Amino acid sequence: MAQQSPSPASTPGTGGGRTKAGLSGAWLATLAGGGLLLVFILQNRDEVTLQFLVWSFTWPMWLFTIVVAVLGSLVWIGLGIMRRHRRRVARRDARGD
Repeated sequence: MAQQSPSPASTPGTGGGRTKAGLSGAWLATLAGGGLLLVFILQNRDEVTLQFLVWSFTWPMWLFTIVVAVLGSLVWIGLGIMRRHRRRVARRDARGD
C-alpha cells in the first residue's frame, strides 16, 4: 500500500489558514481596517482643538486620527511582546533552566 504525503494546506505550520489567493485572515482584517481608516480620514479633514492637561493645540482631524492609530498599534504590539516574554520566562521556570 502506498503512502501519500499530506497536502501542504493541511500540514501544521505551513499556512493552512490561507485563502487561494495566499492572503490569511489577519491580512484581510488588516487591509479592511486600513481601508476603513482611510475612509474615516477622508471624511474628517476639519481642524480640531485638542486640550490635554495644560496643553492646547489645533490639528487637522486626519492627522490626529493617524497619530492615535499609530500609538494604539504600538501599544498593542508592545503588549504582545510583553505577553510573549512572560510566557517564555514561565516555560523556562517550568523546565527548571
